[in-house]
Amino acid sequence: MGTFSVDVEIGSPDGSRFEKVSAMVDTGASLTALPGSILRRLGVIPHRQYTFELADGREIRRGVGRTWIRVGSETEMTLIMFSDENVVPLLGALSLQELLLAVDSPNERLIPSPRLLM
Repeated sequence: MGTFSVDVEIGSPDGSRFEKVSAMVDTGASLTALPGSILRRLGVIPHRQYTFELADGREIRRGVGRTWIRVGSETEMTLIMFSDENVVPLLGALSLQELLLAVDSPNERLIPSPRLLM
């Protein structure tokens, strides 16, 4: 699967303001990850720490918090990781699932995912 970026808007926890960020779509990443400075500026507070495994096998420990995310017309509360400042923002699998969006790799876009109840 190729990689591509999309514009996402990250909101303050109370939903009063949003900031646009270009994020790489990464279904291999559990959580959406943004530089901590953006999240702190919006008033997001990490409420716990998790250990994450990187692609090269190393492990890092980072704070996570909850806040709003918007992609196109879809908006949802999501769990988000506070990443280092020099890391490319990632739109991870959990946020995609919460937004009910799927990846259309050949066309490098996000599409509505089926809303199943079986």
